[in-house]
Amino acid sequence: MGWLFVMAAASFEVTGAVGLHLYSQHRNKLNTLLYLGGFGLSFLLLYQAFDYLQLSVAYAVWIGLGTAGAVLINMIFFGESRNLQRVLSLLVILVGAIGLKLVS
Repeated sequence: MGWLFVMAAASFEVTGAVGLHLYSQHRNKLNTLLYLGGFGLSFLLLYQAFDYLQLSVAYAVWIGLGTAGAVLINMIFFGESRNLQRVLSLLVILVGAIGLKLVS
């Protein structure tokens, strides 16, 4: 159950990051909701995961997946660069997050 909370929290973290990007361009209610709601739900779900998982592991996986997701979304939808170094760095983050899950 804890891993479901972490995965959902990471998804909402990506939503918050997208909302933050959009909010920085156009300040309106929808972008504010995406930004604050995404990050708020993310923190609440991460907190719930701590009932099932070690804080250090849950937090590291949450940060890793959220960061990788936000970078991927920005590369796909917002035109950030897609060079080999960035893609390899994302793979390292994902391998680390998966490794932590496998040994926990």
